[in-house]
Amino acid sequence: MPSPTHTSFWTEASQQVLAGGSAGLVEICLMHPLDVVKTRFQIQRSKSDPTSYKSLGDCFKKIYRSEGLLGFYKGILPPILAETPKRAVKFFTFEQYKKLLVPLSLPPAWVFAIAGLGSGLTEAIVVNPFEVVKVGLQANRNAYAQQPSSFAQARHIIKTQGIGLRGINKGLSATLGRHGVFNMIYFGFYFNVKNAVPVNKDATLEFLRKFVIGLASGTLASIINIPFDVAKSRIQGPQPEPGVIKYRSCWKTIITVYKEEGFLALYKGLLPKIMRLGPGGAVMLLVYEYSYAWLQKHW
Repeated sequence: MPSPTHTSFWTEASQQVLAGGSAGLVEICLMHPLDVVKTRFQIQRSKSDPTSYKSLGDCFKKIYRSEGLLGFYKGILPPILAETPKRAVKFFTFEQYKKLLVPLSLPPAWVFAIAGLGSGLTEAIVVNPFEVVKVGLQANRNAYAQQPSSFAQARHIIKTQGIGLRGINKGLSATLGRHGVFNMIYFGFYFNVKNAVPVNKDATLEFLRKFVIGLASGTLASIINIPFDVAKSRIQGPQPEPGVIKYRSCWKTIITVYKEEGFLALYKGLLPKIMRLGPGGAVMLLVYEYSYAWLQKHW
């Protein structure tokens, strides 16, 4: 028979996995169209190209006209398949890193930020192969029915490019930067501000308090980490010249984009990213917190 501590740990872990998976599934189903739009902006190099997108509205219009409504859901299967392990890793490791850091007597602000950084780096390793497949599908401008399935895309990448850092795991350094920085800000800001702002006894106002703090957390984290996101999309997306790998490592890609396209190019796709991860980040935290609380009470 397992010890009480052992049982308690696995019960807690199961609750965090289920709550985190639920949070991720809800967020991705609501916000995926904005992720497609964000990726399209990040992989285009010049607005002078007649096929390029001039604005957010222009991007939505062109995708809808040429690819149909389902065009906004391209690449959704990899994130859905990844969401349960991804969010399970995100929230579970955040809680575990936090436990490891508390005995070190660090200031609470540092504990939340460092635990967030650790959870983001761990999450990035799990999710990166799914991101490579997703970006490849999102970059495809053919009608939805004409594009390969997620599994066919994954097989093609592995067959032609392998499973290493130039294949199904390419862009890992940029993914580590994106998720590490995002979660450090996301968790650090959310829990520190939430603990500083008084709890409201009214259930509706308390929900709104958490939602606004979560919205601010997701927005701030998105603004700070987007250069890593742009680098990831460039590395994982189609290269400017077929057969020639221009974008390889994270920092070299950021420097190349800056030199060739200017500082603002590192913020391509920022608006759809904020539109997705601002409210999406709030939704995810709230679904996680309420699901976790319900599981703790009923399981």
